[in-house]
Amino acid sequence: MTNPLVALQELGQSPWHDNIRRDLITSGALAKMIADGDITGLTSNPTIFEQAIANTDIYDDAIRALAAHGETSARIFDALAIEDIRHAADLFRPVFDRTSGDDGYVSIEVLPTLAHDADATIAEARRLWAVVDRPNLMVKIPATLAGLKAIELAIADGMNVNVTLIFSLLRYHAVVQAYLAGLRQRVRAKAPVHTIFSVASFFVSRVDSAVDRLLDAQIAAGTADTAALRALKGKAAIANAQLAYEAFEGMFRSADFSSLRDAGARVQRPLWASTSSKNPAYPDLYYVEALVGRETVDTMPPATIAAYRDHGAPRQRIGENLDGARATLAGLKAVGIDLDAVLAQLEAEGVASFSKSYESLLAVIEDRARDARGASQ
Repeated sequence: MTNPLVALQELGQSPWHDNIRRDLITSGALAKMIADGDITGLTSNPTIFEQAIANTDIYDDAIRALAAHGETSARIFDALAIEDIRHAADLFRPVFDRTSGDDGYVSIEVLPTLAHDADATIAEARRLWAVVDRPNLMVKIPATLAGLKAIELAIADGMNVNVTLIFSLLRYHAVVQAYLAGLRQRVRAKAPVHTIFSVASFFVSRVDSAVDRLLDAQIAAGTADTAALRALKGKAAIANAQLAYEAFEGMFRSADFSSLRDAGARVQRPLWASTSSKNPAYPDLYYVEALVGRETVDTMPPATIAAYRDHGAPRQRIGENLDGARATLAGLKAVGIDLDAVLAQLEAEGVASFSKSYESLLAVIEDRARDARGASQ
């Protein structure tokens, strides 16, 4: 029986692993997943690193060694993350080479505390790009208003960019325009564009979590058609992503992109993030199955990867019933749910959540480094 994760790739979707931890690298577990064809890339974020460092003792010896040399907590984290990302990128390098740079990428995120500072974001992106020094690195930049300028500059510099925390169609259009503007800068400078790879990370299940809460509040209040409200539950996230994919196809088949394609530019692939089911009432592969489409990526946490390998049923579905997707968004508007406001709030919460994880992580490192610093004095 064909591995469903391999079948996904045959349909044009790349399954990436939304997780990194040092023992995955040192134990050979990550290498095995790559060899088995389960995954073709990897993403990380501050919350993933916080969980890896705070919930295990795997990093303690390295933390103490760096602390004994007088490194700050921030510099210790930076060193740990860069080491893990380099090793992971090396493991995925054969995928990168085999696909001529269409896959096999590993992502590291700029500090979330810089999300609203374009100059600081691009400076940090440039530093990470230089210090990691791997052709299959992707630097993650959030799709905040400040992030848009940093994205354009990073692409113009020739970096691979994973644009993260995209929730709305409006912001997605702006992300694509930033990508195209960066490519145009390189073409004008007679610099190569064929080496640049980018993804636009569209967050999915969090949308339903937020919208369903609003629908449940209306159902509890009993002030509207309960059946109509219930029919809208669990529909907003997939509809939003389907229309994003429709927009992707339109923008990258347009005359606006054709000259860049002729120069060697690649499309900026949509990446579906937050595709694990947060609501236990929904099937575990609810979002993954709905969003299978050509030239896309789905980054999945370990449990979702395992579930898909066990009982995934890959089939091209993302373009099905687009009229139904539009009807869903119209239905939400009809019952008074301002989806634009919901999505803007989700962006703000996403940035805040990653910033909180980063601050918590530094506190954990500081606590574990304290004894080593004392001993070295």
